[in-house]
Amino acid sequence: MIIDTDILIIGAGAAGLTAALAAHDTGASVTIIEKQDQLGGTAAISGGIVWVPGNHYMDAHGLSDSPEDAMAYFQSLDQGDIDEIVLSAFVDESPKALKFLAENNAAGLSMLEGYPDYYLDRPGAKPEGGRALDNDLFDFNTLGEWADKIFEHGPAPRMMLRETPLGGGTGVVDPEEMQRRESGNLRGWGQALIGRLLKACLDREITPLLAADCQQLNMENGHVIGATIAHDGTAKTIKASKGVIIATGGFEWNDQLKQTFLRGPLDAPASPPGNQGDGLKMAMAAGASLGNMTSAWWVPTLSMPGANWADGSQRSMPVLIERTLPHTIMVNRAGKRFCNEANNYSALAGAFHFFDPATYSYPNLPAFLILDQQYLSKYPLATVMPGMPLPDWITSADDLESLANKVGIDGAQLATTVAHFNQQAAKAQDEEFGRGTSDYDRFYGDRSRPGASATLGPLTEAPFHAVEINMGALGTNGGARTNGSAQVIGHDDKPIPGLFAAGNVISCPTGGVYAGAGGTLGPALTFGYIAGRSAARLVNT
Repeated sequence: MIIDTDILIIGAGAAGLTAALAAHDTGASVTIIEKQDQLGGTAAISGGIVWVPGNHYMDAHGLSDSPEDAMAYFQSLDQGDIDEIVLSAFVDESPKALKFLAENNAAGLSMLEGYPDYYLDRPGAKPEGGRALDNDLFDFNTLGEWADKIFEHGPAPRMMLRETPLGGGTGVVDPEEMQRRESGNLRGWGQALIGRLLKACLDREITPLLAADCQQLNMENGHVIGATIAHDGTAKTIKASKGVIIATGGFEWNDQLKQTFLRGPLDAPASPPGNQGDGLKMAMAAGASLGNMTSAWWVPTLSMPGANWADGSQRSMPVLIERTLPHTIMVNRAGKRFCNEANNYSALAGAFHFFDPATYSYPNLPAFLILDQQYLSKYPLATVMPGMPLPDWITSADDLESLANKVGIDGAQLATTVAHFNQQAAKAQDEEFGRGTSDYDRFYGDRSRPGASATLGPLTEAPFHAVEINMGALGTNGGARTNGSAQVIGHDDKPIPGLFAAGNVISCPTGGVYAGAGGTLGPALTFGYIAGRSAARLVNT
């Protein structure tokens, strides 16, 4: 069987769906395929925050931003992995991409007010926030039978992120309002993001082909002209007259690719296990040049026994507020703190990946979150709310040395570390690592407490508790190099004719810099938009 289309899009996540809309509205016919039997991928189970500099929501709130500010911000953080031409394309086109989606009912966003950028000491940073945008609730009933075809795991999110502690809210919604949301199937977070994108596609009669596995890209005289896919037990050829857009996600679940490329361990991904590097391998087979391959959207994670994906793989959850609230520290097996626990999650990987040549090991992996009973009496720990019985994955003891012995930490050193930390916390200052000095540190803390005490609180009340923390990722961010038009670049530094890409399958336009909340989805949506428009405008000769 042969399917003819102008543009084939491989992958129906945030980048792929955006590419489909942009290509369609630029005049091209579109076929979009997804190897899973549900679509949305990592974005669908994410917080759904989108980071875009100079967005029109900032204008409406009277907040200033400019391309120059955004470029200065990234340039100050660049470690040699940013292509300035590609970065400029992101900075210039991201506000246009956002406006395109908003004007076409493919995005319903509001400002995450007061949410600061992650590196506030750098030029161009916005301590007052404005670049991070949250999804408004979306009515899944409008999707009809497609409502069940968006990937999810666990209860549907009935809140907007800005209503939760992750977004600066209380986490409390009036029971009647929550009942309205449940009965009306209203959803927030990444579910709302993907839901709106899918609805906009369906309104244009763009119907994703699910459970369609791309087996290979087809090429002719160096041009990508389509692909061979497996669907319904048969092989099908899709001819794409204008080209193929790869939007398949990263490779954080492929052990071989991780061992080959990443700079350090990534043992507990927070993303779905379908991210196996399929698109990366397709691009490599077509002759793509690669960039930023050592990096990922790192995040410390917690793996609860029995929390599994549908295929049985261990599911891990990001550890965000738990390490930032008072009455906690993180230590290594030596019982020592090794970082500012409240730093942004992606940058923390540098501390976790410290390699000790004397022991030829990563001494900070795994790490342990240590907390006292004051914490559990006030704050949540993953799925455990205050007052709930403690599950087996939380280790407890009446004193610090006994706790250390249970989890394999140096007990004497842990007691010394906690005593020193308590002295500093009592003065609301962290002389070792500066925890609590930045607005970002305090944002995820207990903001009912003044200043640095929002994140600094002594560990004094028994019993004490420990949880193992590993290094995970929201996805990888290295892959095929592109130019500013989302064309995949070959080893001769020229575009591979007919091949485009967006999302975590490419060398991210921002390099390894996670600029702020939504730093993954901002580039993904933008380069999906660019790829769709670029491919649709392609004139083959």
